[in-house]
Amino acid sequence: MSFGTILWSSRLISYLAVIFSLIGAVILFIIASYDIFSVGVTVFKFFFQNYHPDNLHADVVGDIIGAIDLYLMAIVMLIFSFGIYELFIDSIKEADDSKTSKILEIHSLDQLKDKVAKVIVMVLIVNFFQRIMHLNFTTGMDMLFFAISILALCIGLYFLGKGAH
Repeated sequence: MSFGTILWSSRLISYLAVIFSLIGAVILFIIASYDIFSVGVTVFKFFFQNYHPDNLHADVVGDIIGAIDLYLMAIVMLIFSFGIYELFIDSIKEADDSKTSKILEIHSLDQLKDKVAKVIVMVLIVNFFQRIMHLNFTTGMDMLFFAISILALCIGLYFLGKGAH
């Protein structure tokens, strides 16, 4: 066996990244789904069992946003898993034949980085939104900083979208 053969075969170690990224994605999907289910139970108790905690609305919205954050992180793991498999191991015939899987179509490491980066930016924005919901604005400066941060997010999203075209 030549050194080139051994070197080429060593790319198969990336199976570890594929498998564990996929496992991580499944775990995050399960946790996020459990969180949504828990919110549903709380809302059910509110309507049918006279359960009235303080901040119900803020807690429900915050928990749902947290679940969305977890779903987005799971999607990052899924995209990463597909991308590593496609780049280092083999193309996925089923994905090539499908008309709906263009988001998972990855032909270069730069493409993988771009797709993962865009989803990570969305995770950060959702996380920012979740944290902002729990802040109390007491001064005009608080509101000004809030407005500036929203403006910065909008500008960032504009340029992120502009780079895709």
